[in-house]
Amino acid sequence: MTEPFYRFLMTLRDPKDHSEVANFAQNAFFDHSFPKQAEDYHELSDYLELNGSYLPNMDVFDKAYELYKEKDGSPRN
Repeated sequence: MTEPFYRFLMTLRDPKDHSEVANFAQNAFFDHSFPKQAEDYHELSDYLELNGSYLPNMDVFDKAYELYKEKDGSPRN
């Protein structure tokens, strides 16, 4: 079973790291509506397009999701 994207994303939180992905992780932590059990790219992308005002652009999510899939060894989509 694949771990949810949110759980993986939380491993990227680091208050000393000001990269876009680390900032995304930090902001997702404070987003109480974030789909915490989701694994699917399209489900997460749809949510963030409507609710991810804290993302400077969707490329940041794409980078984080690519890291998530590389860790899991799965194809990206």
